[in-house]
Amino acid sequence: VQLQASGGGLVQAGDSLKLSCKAAERTFSNYAMGWFRQAPGREREDVAAVSWSGGSTYYADSVKGRFTISRDNAKNTVYLQMNSLKPEDTAVYYCAIDHRPFRVVTTSPVYDYWGQGTQVTVSS
Repeated sequence: VQLQASGGGLVQAGDSLKLSCKAAERTFSNYAMGWFRQAPGREREDVAAVSWSGGSTYYADSVKGRFTISRDNAKNTVYLQMNSLKPEDTAVYYCAIDHRPFRVVTTSPVYDYWGQGTQVTVSS
């Protein structure tokens, strides 16, 4: 499974960014997708996830109310809209897939594959 993330960049605190991740997966619509981030010296943090149908979502407490995950199954793409960005959101963001079909998202999924990541840097 190939996942290509894009949309990262350098922004100021309070700004917005929208990340995209296109999957080279024929049955993309069958699988839960998500985003996690990794900052230097910090543990990986699972940020958000969306079920195969888009009907259920998960958010880390640190991003609730600021980030929104969505998916377009017709385009094999998952998005992460990030608003009110903070310096502590600075990290490499990875999109990932839970390659077990038709799973409802109630907590962070166990991911089987992820892409190369896109850097998000938020200056204060």
